[in-house]
Amino acid sequence: MPAKTKPAPAVKTKKAAPARMALAEVMAALEKAGSEQTRETYARHGAPEPMFGVSFATLKTLYKRIGVDHELALALWETGNFDARNLAVKVVDPAQMSPADLDRWARTPMARMCGGYVAATAAEGPHGLGRAEAWLASKDESLRSAGWQLVGALAMRDETMPDAWFATRLAAIEKTIRTAPNDERAVMNHAVIAIACRNASLRKAATAAAKRIGKVEVDHGDTACRTPEAGPYIDKAWAHSISKGFESPAAHERSRESMRTRC
Repeated sequence: MPAKTKPAPAVKTKKAAPARMALAEVMAALEKAGSEQTRETYARHGAPEPMFGVSFATLKTLYKRIGVDHELALALWETGNFDARNLAVKVVDPAQMSPADLDRWARTPMARMCGGYVAATAAEGPHGLGRAEAWLASKDESLRSAGWQLVGALAMRDETMPDAWFATRLAAIEKTIRTAPNDERAVMNHAVIAIACRNASLRKAATAAAKRIGKVEVDHGDTACRTPEAGPYIDKAWAHSISKGFESPAAHERSRESMRTRC
């Protein structure tokens, strides 16, 4: 009898990658997903027109479909549409952002709830330290606010930076926060918290600075937002991260997906 031959293994075909979404297609999807109720909510938080009012859940779905598309991110930003810009910070490639790109994005007014996204983009790329120092030295309030948000992002994300750099920022906050503009006071307060979350040594220094600063008053407008009291917030952050087995809240944060894409 002839020897039996094994059937040839089935050839596995790779699934074709999903087609890249064009700018017009993304803008149409955003417009379709917008709602008046969300527009009103975003407006109360300071989001500028034009906007469609797209929920963060929908933005997350679009981000998962698009992935990283730097060219699309730049095009979305240039539309001037708030929702498009909110998506741009999710699909952007931080490594490809130039200092000029980051400066342009940081000057753009965003809703208070989205203000940290550009800072997170800068912190994840090669120009974080340079942009932080340039923005903090600016006469432009928007850039200075972005600079303090970037200080916080670097404290939580960049393990290579020396503690002394953050200690210097703490001293600057303590000296100027009481006379800083409203929105800048808010991000300075958050920077104190983030610096305290970096490690045990800076926790001690930032907690002491927070006690000397006292309660920070910020007008959040017609929203339910509240300014966290730095000292108790720092203690809660440390207790939570240690309970999860991390040596610090910053280490906990580094274990997670970037804030700009997960939120």
